[in-house]
Amino acid sequence: MKTGYVLLCALLAFPALASRLVADDAGNKVTVPDQVTRIADAWFAHHSVLMTLGAGSNIVATVNHPVDRPWMFKINPALNNALQIKGISFNSEALLAHQTDVVFVAKGNPDVAAYHQANLPVLEMAFTDYPSLEHSVSATANVLGTEQAQQRAVAYNRYLEESVAAVLTKTVSLSEQQRPSVLHIQSLTPLKVDGSNTLIDTWITLAGGKNAAQTISGNMKEVSPEQVLAWQPDIIILGQGCGEISQSRYAQLFSGLKAVQAKKVWANPAGVFPWDRYGTESALQIQWAAHQLHPALFADTDMMSITRDFYRRFFDYPLSRDEAARILHGQPPA
Repeated sequence: MKTGYVLLCALLAFPALASRLVADDAGNKVTVPDQVTRIADAWFAHHSVLMTLGAGSNIVATVNHPVDRPWMFKINPALNNALQIKGISFNSEALLAHQTDVVFVAKGNPDVAAYHQANLPVLEMAFTDYPSLEHSVSATANVLGTEQAQQRAVAYNRYLEESVAAVLTKTVSLSEQQRPSVLHIQSLTPLKVDGSNTLIDTWITLAGGKNAAQTISGNMKEVSPEQVLAWQPDIIILGQGCGEISQSRYAQLFSGLKAVQAKKVWANPAGVFPWDRYGTESALQIQWAAHQLHPALFADTDMMSITRDFYRRFFDYPLSRDEAARILHGQPPA
């Protein structure tokens, strides 16, 4: 009798089993613990969302690595203590051993059923444009369930909307002739570019350019060097890890390209996540690209100050001028 009374009191005193119903980006209704403090994240880009919401230190299992994302691990050092795996498939028993509260995955991840079998709450996340990025930020904040996360989500989404609007105000009236053709190369070996129906295509257009690879649909599409020669882009932007054209197998072949001749081949900034791809730093990418494509139109854009302010506000990190310069040049920490 006394034992049962003590157990009842304990259950009433510690509502550890309290739960909430939330929705993920795929529209699934998922029951999550009332307090989400231990997170496994199987989507590379989604880490930046958690960090933006102030929950980066809650990641106990990650698919990212310091060698690939040095700024992510420098700015969020708690990741160094997280379980790190190769690929995107966590072992369910390992997650249970790490007392994981929820698992975030990219929409369509093949391991969802296995996580469900282990009774792990799984959230399928996805964003392909700025409205869906905002939705994903808000949905993640709902999963976290804290006042800080909710406030950060509102602040970030407002910042993203204001960044898009400020750039669009100046570029919307540009004529076709005033818009340089921009080729975004994701990889030089093999040669891959980003085409239409991508976030990359969206920020190129917003920034006042036109995607040289518009006739190709999708991310990271392999193309021939002859196709690049046919496009003759005015500007080439190289994604993180591309290296330099001058050191590639295409050095001589591409030496006659308009962009190469005009010295308009730029390394894309990369911080917590590559700015050009699917992370929250895409709000910075829009501003950087607009300033690069139309320096006279955006003469008052100070990317050094903008970058430092963003990292302080959304990553709680006091970025130095030297660190900001390295990020803006796509370089790792010193």
